[in-house]
Amino acid sequence: MANTYPTMPLNRGTGPQGHRARMRTRVLNTGADSLADYELLEMLLFLGIPRRDTKPIAKGLLAEYGSLIDVFRAPTSALRISGLNDATIRALRLPAIGAERLAQAEQRNLTTLSDWGQLSAYLDKATQGAAHNQFRILYLDNRNRLLADEVAPDEHEIAARQRGIFRRALTLHSTALIGLFVHPTAKDTTLNTIAKSLDVSAKYLSIAVHDILITDHNPMPRSMRQEGRF
Repeated sequence: MANTYPTMPLNRGTGPQGHRARMRTRVLNTGADSLADYELLEMLLFLGIPRRDTKPIAKGLLAEYGSLIDVFRAPTSALRISGLNDATIRALRLPAIGAERLAQAEQRNLTTLSDWGQLSAYLDKATQGAAHNQFRILYLDNRNRLLADEVAPDEHEIAARQRGIFRRALTLHSTALIGLFVHPTAKDTTLNTIAKSLDVSAKYLSIAVHDILITDHNPMPRSMRQEGRF
């Protein structure tokens, strides 16, 4: 059976109220990112448990359910058995609901680049005034939604540049890339080498290189893949 958490005695002066005030001040001064999972859960429990030390309750819930998200998703009946009242359970539902709605809003705002028309329209605006000789990377998710458009790391060695690109792709959870040479002055053989190496290396990480484009004096970007250059 799930654990229950007994009422903690109120130690006036240095007890729960003083601790709560210090926690709130810490969040205001350093931000909620500085909190450990049990501390974040502890503060959420403040909303439904007004006069008890919530630290042992938070640590007990994490030990019982395994992770913060699993506490948020735990069935109401199970949380009641763990000793939480309905007000506290409602407080624990809010972060997951908020995170889901934020994720939905972010997805709606992402630019989709699933065909040549969408890509051309995006690049027409995005490359206006761009510095020449940039190698930009468009990081996409599994639905070809743009996660980031960034200049590739400025490294002379191809391998070093690729490590920076793939590190960023993994951070963004990107599953596909589109490269863009902006008015390059490098020889075609150099561009071909960069494109081929990036395409081969990406396969080891299960990341697709959809294309690598070149913008020059032509009104439309050129596709190195369509030209058979990698």
